Amino acid sequence: MAERPVTTLNKADAALEMTLRPSLFSDFTGQPKVKERLEIAVAAARQRGEALDHILLNGPPGLGKTTLANILAKAMGASLKSTSGPTIEKAGDLAGLLTNLEEGDVLFIDEIHRLQKTIEEYLYPAMEDFKLDIIIDQGPNARSVRLNLPRFTLIGATTRSGLLSAPLLTRFPIRERLDYYQCAQLEKIVGRSANLLNVAMDAAGAHEIARRSRGTPRIANNLLRRVRDYAQVRGDGTITADIADHALAMLEIDQNGLDEMDKRILEAIIVKFGGGPVGVNSLAVAVGEEPDTIEEVYEPYLIMEGYLNRTSQGRVATEISYQKLGLKPAAGNQPKLL
Repeated sequence: MAERPVTTLNKADAALEMTLRPSLFSDFTGQPKVKERLEIAVAAARQRGEALDHILLNGPPGLGKTTLANILAKAMGASLKSTSGPTIEKAGDLAGLLTNLEEGDVLFIDEIHRLQKTIEEYLYPAMEDFKLDIIIDQGPNARSVRLNLPRFTLIGATTRSGLLSAPLLTRFPIRERLDYYQCAQLEKIVGRSANLLNVAMDAAGAHEIARRSRGTPRIANNLLRRVRDYAQVRGDGTITADIADHALAMLEIDQNGLDEMDKRILEAIIVKFGGGPVGVNSLAVAVGEEPDTIEEVYEPYLIMEGYLNRTSQGRVATEISYQKLGLKPAAGNQPKLL
């Protein structure tokens, strides 16, 4: 599927998102154990005058993997070069990135699990020995040339670490998993973002947005912007619990943070597939969404909240899903209550 072209509006949104990203560990809310371990790794590397060890950040979208990569680079006083797995289409692309790095630089590869396996193999000596083997010419004239690379840090981000090959996975000395955020942590994030956006908001309004944000800071900040618009047009500009509730209801986000697609997924499993089990490809066709999007964006939260079970046969709706949609299971198809 072709990527959406970058428009002026998209650039503005990206710039706004960057302003809301914390740039220091002290401003980063949540993930306390991960943050502590990374702070220690940075302090130790700086004391030794060495580059930071390679780091793999794993977790659902929107939890702060890119933000942490930026914080780590800044904490090390290093330049950050960013790319993503799908954009590295051939070995020459990777070689260009690696040979342009300077001593101590940080190379951030988002969606690293989507790197082609042949390109992965070029990373192995680069990560371990800081050397790059490239093939020049073809056929009888082909020859291998080894280039020395500066000591750099590779930070990989992935939503699906299970798709990384074992040789690549083991070359990351530091592997950290980011978990969903608690409501209180999201309230702090929303409060900080509101201050940066110069939005008036009371504590109840922050709580209302935070508790419907699916444990995800990116979603919390996105909802804050939409509620801000509603408060500006339909209210006096101040975000209260009542304003937030009306704005989120207009966006079809319910009290538990489920949106229209979440309910379509649950309804499809229950109504079209008798409560399951159903494979992700069949489910994707039924709701008109990509299988990868269902697996990476929607399923983790639905499973965590107990609406779905993922079995070897496929996805199965739980009793909570039936209660949520006000449906009754068919005879002989009694779902499990988690």
